[in-house]
Parts: sequence; structure tokens; C-alpha cells
Amino acid sequence: MQRHYVWDPLIRLFHWSLVILFAANALLTDPDERIHEVLGYVIVGLIGVRILWGVIGSRYARFSSFPPSFSGAVGQLTDIATGRVRPHRGHTPLGALMIYNLLLTILGIGLTGYLMTTDMFWGIEWPEELHEALVTWAEISVVLHIAAVIYESRRTRVNLARSMVSGYKDLPTSPPEPQQ
Repeated sequence: MQRHYVWDPLIRLFHWSLVILFAANALLTDPDERIHEVLGYVIVGLIGVRILWGVIGSRYARFSSFPPSFSGAVGQLTDIATGRVRPHRGHTPLGALMIYNLLLTILGIGLTGYLMTTDMFWGIEWPEELHEALVTWAEISVVLHIAAVIYESRRTRVNLARSMVSGYKDLPTSPPEPQQ
């Protein structure tokens, strides 16, 4: 195994702060309380910082290092189906799609939450219904994300959760398989 520094402190702080704040807001607060709204704004602010860091941050934090790629995702699914193991230093193609999904979904949650506080949308049902649907989708996505991290960690023998704590990924030293 060879150790690679991948996740900088800001990425790790963002990730675990988002985990804690989203879980707290979804599971511990009453949606009618002010703290729910405040935590929502903090989460949106965190995502704003992450978007900025995705443009100017370290190598693996930049969005340019993990563009959304449906062909890459299909390739990763093919690898999974055929038993081929190709660990990635940064995000995998499926991981990248999940990141974009979660960032956009949580921004949508924040936007619909804000709309419900405005005079223009006060008492109108669709922002609240969309807000609740997006929260449900985010929760499903989080469960899928956790399951995928566990599955891929076992399949590739790369402890992905530990790398998001330490910043380092321990990857196999064998040469990569040729691209087809």
C-alpha cells in the first residue's frame, strides 16, 4: 500500500460539519423552531464555502478533478460487475455524481426553506412539499452514500471513511490496469 495525501483540512471539516449539521437539523430539531432555520442557513453557507473551495482549493477538492461523468459512472459499475478493482486517488465517478447530487439537493432544501419564510410564498403548499421531498431525497442519498463507502472500502480494500478523517488514502502499489 502507498499512502497519498488527498483530502485537505477544509474538505474534511466541511464533510464532517455537514454530516453533523444535516443530521441535527433532520433528526433533532423541530421544523417550526428558529434553530431549524438557523442551522439550514449555516448549512447553505457551508456549501457556499465548499463551492468556492471547489474552484480555488487543493487538487482533489477542485470540481475540475471530478467532473460529472456518466460514462465514467458506467465504467465504474462495469468494474464492480466484473470484479475489476481500480481505486481512485480522489473521488470515483459514482462518488462525484453523489457529491453533485447532495450539493444541489441540499441547496434546493435551503432555497425552499427560505421561500417558506417569505411573504410571497407564505402559506403556499408547493415550497413546503418540495422542501420535504428534497429532504427525503437527501436522506435516501446519504444512506446510499454510506452504503457505497462501506461497499467500496471492502471491495477495493481502501478505507474511504478513514481517509476522510486523516486526509490520507492508502492505495495498492500494483500498477493500474490498462484503460480500455
